[in-house]
Amino acid sequence: MNRVILIGRLTKDPELRTIANGSATTSFTVAVNRTFTNQNGEREADFINCVAWRKQAENIAKYCSKGSQVAVEGRLQTRSYDAQDGTKRYVTEVIADSVTFLGSKGNSSTNNFAVDNSVSDQAPALSDITTTDISEDPFKDFGEEVVLSEDDLPF
Repeated sequence: MNRVILIGRLTKDPELRTIANGSATTSFTVAVNRTFTNQNGEREADFINCVAWRKQAENIAKYCSKGSQVAVEGRLQTRSYDAQDGTKRYVTEVIADSVTFLGSKGNSSTNNFAVDNSVSDQAPALSDITTTDISEDPFKDFGEEVVLSEDDLPF
């Protein structure tokens, strides 16, 4: 199984390109913090190259910029090519199947939104929340009482 899940921030603005067959693609790098600190007590990061295709690539280029926090799910792929100087170069990158936008640069809140579905970032105020008196039966208008025996339960 080849699955990768990353959560991090973009290191630069995504690069949107269109290839010969008309498909959109974007390349971006995600900085992912390591879970431990080095000998100096500093937290290091890994910089992971990612590629997205088609509509997802267009959405990333449109809605993300340097510093945007994203969650990337995809697969790891390696490839090689011959550089202009004649040397063989090897590339390892994540081919993104799904990218979820977790926030923008400088946004430290936990308001998440996905590529096509945004969630309102407005939480209701405490004064707007209505409560019910628990002494009153909230199900009184639903009909007659249902009596269950031990034999009626599946467990």
